[in-house]
Amino acid sequence: MIRTRFAPSPTGPLHLGHAYSAITAHDFARAHKGQFLLRIEDIDQSRARTTWENQIYDDLAWLGLTWDGQVMRQSQRAAAYSTALNQLWEAGLIYCCTCSRRDIVQASSAPQEGLSAHHTGPDGLVYPGSCRSSIKDRVWINGAALRINISEALKGYNSVTFKNIESDINRPVFYIKDNLQMTDFIGDFVVSRRVNEAAYHLAVVVDDTAQEITHVVRGEDLKSATPIHILLQRLLGHPTPTYMHHPLIRDDAGKRLAKRDDAKAISKFRAEGASPANIRAMIGL
Repeated sequence: MIRTRFAPSPTGPLHLGHAYSAITAHDFARAHKGQFLLRIEDIDQSRARTTWENQIYDDLAWLGLTWDGQVMRQSQRAAAYSTALNQLWEAGLIYCCTCSRRDIVQASSAPQEGLSAHHTGPDGLVYPGSCRSSIKDRVWINGAALRINISEALKGYNSVTFKNIESDINRPVFYIKDNLQMTDFIGDFVVSRRVNEAAYHLAVVVDDTAQEITHVVRGEDLKSATPIHILLQRLLGHPTPTYMHHPLIRDDAGKRLAKRDDAKAISKFRAEGASPANIRAMIGL
């Protein structure tokens, strides 16, 4: 059975871009007699608000979207994330990192031999590997971030490949990231933050597995991060879904929508008298 999901963060109002993603995932699942699940990505409790979470439920219901089963909330998933982190730690694949953003910028401006070049990846500036030597000490530094040692993680794999649906569900396109691309343009990515919370990359992989998601429907802005998720799935022994990275809804200047852009909020259009059909027409669905 096909299972898709919509996973918003309750840190602001849903906008037209969210509507596009949610409707696409919902309609795809329903068209194939599958299930559509909802996940609230509230792991960042400093920014999450109950008011915004309730607004998410209200906006989705107003759009005519229904979800199957109980809503998953990341704030209740700490034990699952801890299990995954321990698995990676015991395998010798992660290490503690105490670098600040300023440290990373300074180290990247004068890369040392054997460390990553000054490249930008899915998470911004590629980490230059300054703390990588700490993996030999096997010391867990309380409060430090945890990073994947990309070189160790890629051993045994020639490339990271994933299936992406672009038009025909039966004819997915294969995307390949070889080891050099992974090392130079992704590098040692973070799997846990300083406050001992799972980072997005780890949480989304663990949660997609727990919800048995078969098809991940999300914006094309996350396509560059997908190889990270495929690699984590392999390292943790999790299945890999098929992906569908849809086009982004942009503003009049061509910029992707953000939650701070209240002018494109679904609630604003609702207050002005728009119907769910009007929203679908606005986003080309």
